[in-house]
Order: sequence, then C-alpha cells, then structure tokens
Amino acid sequence: MLAAQHNLQCGVRGRASASRSARRVLLVAATAAPAQAAHAANGAPVSSYTGKPARVATVKRKTKETEVEVTINLDGTGVCVAETPVGFLNHMLDQISSHGLFDLTVKATGDTWIDDHHTVEDIALALGGALSQALGDRKGIHRFGEFSAPLDEALTHVVLDLSGRPHLSCDLSIPAQRIGTFDTELVEHFFMSFSNTSGTTLHIRQLAGKNSHHIVEATFKAFARALRKACEYDERRAGQIASSKGVLTQK
Repeated sequence: MLAAQHNLQCGVRGRASASRSARRVLLVAATAAPAQAAHAANGAPVSSYTGKPARVATVKRKTKETEVEVTINLDGTGVCVAETPVGFLNHMLDQISSHGLFDLTVKATGDTWIDDHHTVEDIALALGGALSQALGDRKGIHRFGEFSAPLDEALTHVVLDLSGRPHLSCDLSIPAQRIGTFDTELVEHFFMSFSNTSGTTLHIRQLAGKNSHHIVEATFKAFARALRKACEYDERRAGQIASSKGVLTQK
C-alpha cells in the first residue's frame, strides 16, 4: 500500500514538473520570437495598425510672423504633443489627436504679442498640408466621414469629404467673444485654413449649446471622429479611389 501511494505521488509530481517545464518552454519560445518587422522588403516603413505603408507626413512653415512644424501619423494611437503659445488651441489639438486616433506633434512660435490670429492660422495650414501629404493619392480610403458629438448641453454635427476640393460651411453660434484669452472668431478661421490646404469639403452645424467652451470642444471632437472615418481604409474598396472620376486631388 505504501509503495503504491509513493508511486502515485511520484507520478503526480512528475506530471506537474513536466507541465511546468512545458510552460517554461512556451514562455521561452514566446520571448525569443522575433518582433514583427516595421519595414517592408523595400525599406519603406509599415504601419503596425494597418499593415500598409505608414501614412506619416511632416510640414514646416516659416514666415516673419510664425514658425510651425506639424507631424501627423494617420494610423496612430492618439498621442499628442502640442507645444504652441495658444493654450486653448493646444487643448483642441489634443481633441483631434485623441478622438481621431492620430499621432500628432505640433510645435509653433508666433507673434502672439499682437494676437493669436497668425499662429492659429499657420498651424491649421500646416496641419491641413500634412494631412494631405500623409493621405497621398487617397486610394482605398472611405473619403467621407460624419459625426455628431455632444458635450453636456452642446451638440455639433460635422460632415466632411476628402474630395480634394476645399470648402467650408460653418454654422456656429458661440456666445462669448473669448474663451480665456482665445478669440472664438479663430475657430471658423482654423477650419477654413485647414480646408484650404487639405482639400477638404467641410460642413459644421451647431445643433445645441449655450456654453462657449462646450460648443467649441464638441465641434473639434465631432471633426476628429468624422476625419478618422474618412481617413480609414475601406476594405471593400480594395485600394481603389472612392470617386467615379478615378481621382481625388486638389487640381
């Protein structure tokens, strides 16, 4: 009887030891597995999200009024680095990045001792240009996007088309002239400047809202989500351009 119990215990310990060894082998194998290549065979960077060529672009803009550098990764995770002298705009750029899932780096200096106009305008121009460059020939994207975003009592609807044709129709009624030190007239001007360099047809409609901060933030959130949808790949389109004329350009 004692011998049988001893043999049984040894068998259990042996199986447990074998199981632990197997787990160690699996763990070592998983640890030793090579990381997925971040570049294609021709050396071009590949997006870890889409498996397609990375859609990243940088635009630099320098004038006597401002110096701006914008980098955007359309297939990012929502990481934002906004270093500009316009605090409220930094907050809105973070909304674009976070809700659009774009990795966005914006660095700017400008003549803000005059006002924020030149700096906000040039950041938007650079952002639109970077987006257009990152999109390339715009093959395979959805092209259209729309979203309604609430923020408490405020509600804004944004519809956009990455058609290559710049147009802005903006219907916002922002009660306050300033949010902190930010001139709310610059909200519409930001989107107009972005539209001009990105080749985007953009419609913005305020459906509700009384608080100026809420209205503007809801607008940027809706814009981000609509832009995200328009930029994403349509797998059914299989790399074709979403246009009956076969091209989406600003020409």
